[in-house]
Amino acid sequence: MIKALIDNSIKDRFIVLLAAIILGAAGLWSFKNMPLDAIPDLSDVQVIVFTKYPGQAPQVVEDQVTYPLTTAMLAVPKAKVVRGYSFFGLSFVYIIFEDGTDMYLARSRVLEYLNYASNRLPKGINPSLGPDATGVGWVYEYALIDKTGKHDLAQLRSIQDWYLRYPLQTVAGVSEVASVGGFVKQYQVEVDPNALLAYGIPLAKVKLAIQRSNNDVGGRLVEMTETEYMVRGLGYIRGIADINSIPLGVDVNGTPIRLQDVAHVHIGPELRRGLVELDGEGEAVGGVVIMRFGENAKTTIAGVRKKLDELRLGLPEGVEIIPVYDRGALIERAVNTLKEALSQELIIVCLMVALFLLHLRSALVIVITLPLGILIAFIVMKMQGLNANIMSLGGIAIAIGDMVDGAIVMVENAHKHLAEATEKKKSELTKEERWQAIANTSKEVGPALFFSLLIITVSFIPIFAMQAQEGRLFAPLAYTKSYAMAAAALLTITVVPVLMGYFIRGRIIPEHKNPANRFLHLIHSPLLKIAMRWRFVTLIIALALVVSTAYPLSKIGSEFMPPLDEGDILYMPSTFPGISITKAKELLQQTDKILKTFPEVEHVFGKV
Repeated sequence: MIKALIDNSIKDRFIVLLAAIILGAAGLWSFKNMPLDAIPDLSDVQVIVFTKYPGQAPQVVEDQVTYPLTTAMLAVPKAKVVRGYSFFGLSFVYIIFEDGTDMYLARSRVLEYLNYASNRLPKGINPSLGPDATGVGWVYEYALIDKTGKHDLAQLRSIQDWYLRYPLQTVAGVSEVASVGGFVKQYQVEVDPNALLAYGIPLAKVKLAIQRSNNDVGGRLVEMTETEYMVRGLGYIRGIADINSIPLGVDVNGTPIRLQDVAHVHIGPELRRGLVELDGEGEAVGGVVIMRFGENAKTTIAGVRKKLDELRLGLPEGVEIIPVYDRGALIERAVNTLKEALSQELIIVCLMVALFLLHLRSALVIVITLPLGILIAFIVMKMQGLNANIMSLGGIAIAIGDMVDGAIVMVENAHKHLAEATEKKKSELTKEERWQAIANTSKEVGPALFFSLLIITVSFIPIFAMQAQEGRLFAPLAYTKSYAMAAAALLTITVVPVLMGYFIRGRIIPEHKNPANRFLHLIHSPLLKIAMRWRFVTLIIALALVVSTAYPLSKIGSEFMPPLDEGDILYMPSTFPGISITKAKELLQQTDKILKTFPEVEHVFGKV
């Protein structure tokens, strides 16, 4: 069957070349549109339920919010782990699902069970889902600063919340833009308890009055002079003066009691549970861009960069956006590594073929089929939904050396047969004779090469049995390696014979007349004779070499993750529980200032 396929490929070589061009174009399109990231996503499918319970201690949050939610989430289908965390005024519940669970199916089931659990929560407490992202969704981070001092932290936070965050959320692939640091501006009402006692007004009445006074109401329609007019009561609070004038009641003389009579109203910061600092120079405001699950990290980051460039034009004078983390640089370096590996392999193959065959055009067979095999692998990756990352691209880089073996053997064998046919005929071969010689030489080694490449293809099958994180880490490498080798095996018996017919022509130098081959045979022949004469000694030496590797192998050590020089370092010190925000700020600034003194460090962005 393999020989028949080779004959048909040479017979219908135009169709084979056309199919190769179509596959190459499809592979290029697949690579351009494939999700591209630096590292594989090892995180589990998880959904985060976030709940605010303002002003409550962690134990109260645990008893009234976290525990009811955690027990309700245990019944969610395919949930394997449910973890609850309670903080001051905050509750987090993490629901981790079984491998292979669809992210959005998991989120819909969690929402369904939240409806059942809502009746068990305190009144006015509404849980919400976290972003539809994973542990590697943190793709971009920036700091907002003003070195001129014209804008304080509250103003910078307002710029982040109202000018930057919402436009960035419109970028394709962005799930959330989280604001960190600065001061969130709010109206603060400081009530005088003595004044409340004097007027006989309870605190709950003050709270209710403020709530009822911040509202617009509608009064249907009024028809006047053949025109309808909508009746509205405007009551939204627009400033401190509106709050001060809120009525609370009347005294014994019928004089209205306003809020300003019993409280002091002013603008102040919301209670802070965290802050950020840049380069040890002081506090800043930051934004964290979270990528949506399954999106293309490279495209998303490019969209964020473009949007930030547009938003910079509208920033107030003196305000700057400083990128402090950008995974796009790592992604670009990973892609460039593959390009360099492919280019180096092509150059080495061309030089080796030119050296041992003294025929430069023969190298074009490998130069064409190697990228084509890689592009075919990209087509299957795109159809399967795999993204391109260090591990999946690493599988292709590993396969490059094996992919060219079939083409090299085919080209070398073709040179040998063409040279022998030319010497036998003692004249140049006709076109039909040359194509027949190419067909014969391809059928001679083609079947063996095809099955040898298939054996390499299936060698990674045991990796597919891995589960959980190790499976998510190594499966992309195994998939791409297998796809690339399968493509190389197919090209060896289809495209390679056709390309050999077009490129291997002209003067073919016999093997025994090639200076490089003669030199290597001169070195190899005596060594082979010695090894065959002293067979037992040769086997003993080989066995000793194998045994000698046991000791260094036992001292090598092992790591789950391959080493990765990303260029960004995450330093996470810890402090004693209960540290104040003021002291934490002091420690953070001192730490950032020390780290910034290293000449290799460009920016230090600290977060508490």
